[in-house]
Amino acid sequence: MASAPIVVHPPLGTGGRRVAVHGQILGLARSGRDVVEFLRRAGLEDAENLLDDPMWVTWRGGRAHHYEAA
Repeated sequence: MASAPIVVHPPLGTGGRRVAVHGQILGLARSGRDVVEFLRRAGLEDAENLLDDPMWVTWRGGRAHHYEAA
């Protein structure tokens, strides 16, 4: 089984989560809105509808949609 192309990394100690597509870091998200904007800039116009789809997104460490400091 292939891994999801989008990875939202664990929350950092300072808050926020790194977001990557195919291993390339797009930025540090502090909210779902940030994640959607990073993905939109990467060419995924329908990003809002992909965030809870495990075929597209892997949420590592912590709960999905949780951005506070670890």
